[in-house]
Amino acid sequence: MEKLIAQFPKHISDALEIARDTSFNKIAPGKFTNVVICGMGGSGIGGKMISQWFSQEAQVPISLVQSYQVPGFVDSKTLVIGSSYSGNTEETLSAIEDALEKGATIAGVCSGGKLYKFCKEHQFDVVKVPGGNPPRSMLAFSVVQLVNILAVAGIIEKEALSKIDNCRHLLNKELIQIKETAKELAEFCKNKQVIIYTSSDNESIGIRCRQQINENAKQLCWHHVIPEMNHNELVGWGGGDDRYAALFLKSQFLSERNNLRFKLSAEVIGSKTKHLMEINPKGDSIFEETFYLIHIIDWASIYLARHNNQDPVEIEVIDFLKGSLEKA
Repeated sequence: MEKLIAQFPKHISDALEIARDTSFNKIAPGKFTNVVICGMGGSGIGGKMISQWFSQEAQVPISLVQSYQVPGFVDSKTLVIGSSYSGNTEETLSAIEDALEKGATIAGVCSGGKLYKFCKEHQFDVVKVPGGNPPRSMLAFSVVQLVNILAVAGIIEKEALSKIDNCRHLLNKELIQIKETAKELAEFCKNKQVIIYTSSDNESIGIRCRQQINENAKQLCWHHVIPEMNHNELVGWGGGDDRYAALFLKSQFLSERNNLRFKLSAEVIGSKTKHLMEINPKGDSIFEETFYLIHIIDWASIYLARHNNQDPVEIEVIDFLKGSLEKA
């Protein structure tokens, strides 16, 4: 896992090369009135990132589905993208079958499996990425292919790929600082109940942080977003104490009001626990900020796994669940 995380900047470069070499038959500008991305876990987080990155730019809605069915609005003018690294994710395959019945145009992003066979059988476009690794470690591949598909469909500007290319340069340049911050974050998370806060526009980063701490470090935590948490969870801190640690993942692109909300929320929470940490990412775009924070989080999850004496690759409970579902 450590090797895979170290290769994250290279993964961006490799993924962009795949995108440049991919052609599409069923996807073209002006065909779609909405987009639905279907994906779970490490394959689904890319869809969440995409839907938030382009929520203001895209002229049609982009939705993320993490269930067995697609929404009722899906029809012949919908582009449904199945993102499943293995190509065998049960929920995603079911949602894709549902989309087929509704007449949607389907595209796949996977390393093979049933999703690849499905797309080939029905003559839908499918992008194949390198296989054989934990899905959460191959985030760059799914994100870049999703961005490329949306660009080809005319949903977003093609320049988005160039902006993502800039991310790898930032990560390589700032690697020493990224690792130092990651070690501080891992130390902060040790033996505590960590609660992660982002803005609602950047929730995908909070989700990624929670997922990596869960899967790599085998440690429970949760996340919430500002401003929504100001209307509920902030009150819950009335019962808080030093068992809890609040992690604020910020952005230079926060609105003035949300900046103030972060500051006031930290003051309230700081009266209940001495464990607060704030990370301000580097980068000239929301893409760079996101990848910068994700690289910190990924490294921190490895350092935390070492402290917890856990194998970051092992996911026996998920394998057990999937095996049991297959037998049911």
